[in-house]
Amino acid sequence: MLTAAHINPPIKTILRAFMRIDDSGIHSVPMSGPLIMATNHINWLDAPVGFSHLHPRKITAFAKIETWDNYWLRLLFNAWEAIPISRGEVDFNAFRKAEEALAAHKIIAIAPEGTRSKTGKLNTGYPGIVFLALRTNAPIMPFVFYGNENIQLNLRKYRRTPMVLKAGAPFRLKAQSSNPDKLMRRELTDAIMYEIARLLPEEYRGKYAEIDPDYRRHLEFIDL
Repeated sequence: MLTAAHINPPIKTILRAFMRIDDSGIHSVPMSGPLIMATNHINWLDAPVGFSHLHPRKITAFAKIETWDNYWLRLLFNAWEAIPISRGEVDFNAFRKAEEALAAHKIIAIAPEGTRSKTGKLNTGYPGIVFLALRTNAPIMPFVFYGNENIQLNLRKYRRTPMVLKAGAPFRLKAQSSNPDKLMRRELTDAIMYEIARLLPEEYRGKYAEIDPDYRRHLEFIDL
């Protein structure tokens, strides 16, 4: 059976042949969870770069269910023990598996935007991550990728693509209930997205370029 231990080292070697990956900012990521890693999502490179450079940490992630339609992608994402999720609906089965992963002390990567930005600029986050964090009381660590939005142009010009990986400070959400109302869900989601935005250069912040100066009232920073 193919596992992450089999595929991550060769994937890392292959990626570094056509990319210059700066992973000096990820050493604060713990070896295991429970931990929710809140990430941006630029393009297809996020997954192989993230999984291979965070190895051997116990990490999984949501991935769109259509990924499993492709034989080779199915092999990869099964080896990474990724969780299939149906987009455009509340996928209770996926969230149950996410809760099980956290209970097993895994790290689960979630992109609140729900899809690739392609340009690298942040789009509006969705509140699913808030429900998971409040139901499990799992801490959240913001994590970003950037630079890989230029991969197609650089490949055509035979240039290596510089890419940066960076982790931020962990925190828990402050909320009176595990099922907050719509307004509070929006504020908590935006607070998570602002923490992601703070790790990015200004040109990548997109919808979160103007950071609410008071958003951290919703966050409790912790040590892991």
